[in-house]
Amino acid sequence: MRYNRHIILSEIGQEGQDRISKAKVLAIGAGGLGCPILQYLAAAGVGTLGIIDFDTVDLSNLQRQVLFGTASLGQNKALAAKERLADLNSDITINTYPEKLTHKNAIALFEQYDIIVDGSDNFETRYLVNDACVITNKPLVFGSIYKFEGQVSVFNYQNGPSYRCLFPNPPEQGAVPNCSEIGVLGVLPGIIGTMQANEVLKIILGIGQVLSGKLLCYNALTLQNHILKIQRSEEAIQSVLKDKANFHKKHVEPVNCALEPVSVSITDIKINENIQFVDVREAHEQPKVEGVSVIDIPLSELEDEYINIDPSKKAYVFCQAGIRSEHAVERLEELGITNCFSLIEGAAEINDYLNAQLEEKPVKS
Repeated sequence: MRYNRHIILSEIGQEGQDRISKAKVLAIGAGGLGCPILQYLAAAGVGTLGIIDFDTVDLSNLQRQVLFGTASLGQNKALAAKERLADLNSDITINTYPEKLTHKNAIALFEQYDIIVDGSDNFETRYLVNDACVITNKPLVFGSIYKFEGQVSVFNYQNGPSYRCLFPNPPEQGAVPNCSEIGVLGVLPGIIGTMQANEVLKIILGIGQVLSGKLLCYNALTLQNHILKIQRSEEAIQSVLKDKANFHKKHVEPVNCALEPVSVSITDIKINENIQFVDVREAHEQPKVEGVSVIDIPLSELEDEYINIDPSKKAYVFCQAGIRSEHAVERLEELGITNCFSLIEGAAEINDYLNAQLEEKPVKS
């Protein structure tokens, strides 16, 4: 009775449902994309679900991560997701890995599953997942979101292209803001994640046209989508396979003996000092910080525009959430601008604080 609506579909039937129950799917991340992916695959009866996520549930997650509630706050996401999914379908096996995916554990983990579905939110993990899938020959169901737009594709499926065939190399760290910095429409990961779950089921059942060699691009504001064709790059595939023996040694973080970038709070700054503010956000990001003079230099243009920063003044660098500003300070120090600090607050908090300071300042007669 649980799977009746599947079984009565002529394209699925009892045989198809049995395939679903025997399938093993690993979800990378239980966040915005991972929640709808896991919810629908569990409901569909995927026999074994794996969830790897080292993060914990935060209040800001509840706007879009639909497996969690206020009772989940502070819990590991993989474990919290399992609790909800076990109630949704107690007949399936759910394996949790409350740890970070690394080059050391990826291969052994991927070999235990039939399909890998990526719900990560950063480029480092996406390239790691792609390369591990190429090495273990596992199909990868990919999804990504940005503000109001999303992308879906299937990589490494039946000799199809990989993620590196589309994007050979990752962007510089911090060059592209993530959801915590730029924001995302709450329903968007639900739409994209459900599309990913759909691709997983198509692969398991062998029905429909799998999005291999295609990138579906979706716009939530216009409800328009278009599909781009992706060509397999033998060079990109072979570059990964050639490095197979050294894969587990990659990206081991070296001990950094240099000083950590100095982060300070806006409340620690004396506004009347000889200082300057540097905004490393993109031009379209809001709000604009008012009440002080601000030098606008997007992080992606820092190496060309840093000459606009006065080295004789203290430079306070900020962004949308205090993440890109740390990368900017590191790079500025390498470029010789050493008297600079990253503000831990984001633009909205900085703007509110400065406005409050202006309101409290007595007016001279």
